[in-house]
Amino acid sequence: MVELRYFAAARAALGRSQDALAVPDGATVGDVVGLVAQGSPEAGPVLARCAVLLDGRRAAPTDVVPDGSRIDLLPPFAGG
Repeated sequence: MVELRYFAAARAALGRSQDALAVPDGATVGDVVGLVAQGSPEAGPVLARCAVLLDGRRAAPTDVVPDGSRIDLLPPFAGG
């Protein structure tokens, strides 16, 4: 299982702040984000803009996600 946490606009678009997802061996960060987006089409554009952290470090879409990992999806923040 992989723990997913959603923040700000991602949380609002998905209607929840976290999930636990079983992912196949060898799944990449891009695969996991794609699975989440498939379950909520309106969230797809938001998730496409998110920075992704894998176990607390910036992740590339091609990074493999080990079982037991945590993925954080952080949309761009604005402020001042």
